[in-house]
Amino acid sequence: MTTHLDTLTALLHEKAKGAIKGTAKLVIADQGSVVLSEDGAVQSDADADVTLKATEAVFRAILSGDQNPITAVMTGKLKVDGNQMRALKVSEILTS
Repeated sequence: MTTHLDTLTALLHEKAKGAIKGTAKLVIADQGSVVLSEDGAVQSDADADVTLKATEAVFRAILSGDQNPITAVMTGKLKVDGNQMRALKVSEILTS
């Protein structure tokens, strides 16, 4: 059975592959975590250079272009912990 997290991981895998240096973890509320690296995306709870936390709805809105990631951070919908510059790069990848 494919979960929402599986679908999101597959989508992020292509976006992240070769596009990010280091690691970034997306923590999707009540679902789990996806770690992005230059190898792509995998479901994992491993430590990363930066961690972004939000609901699935917020991540999907960012991916579709309906939600600006910077605005999401400023309004508290998206929490960032760690390397802020890496977070900006991750937001570029998510919105590409």
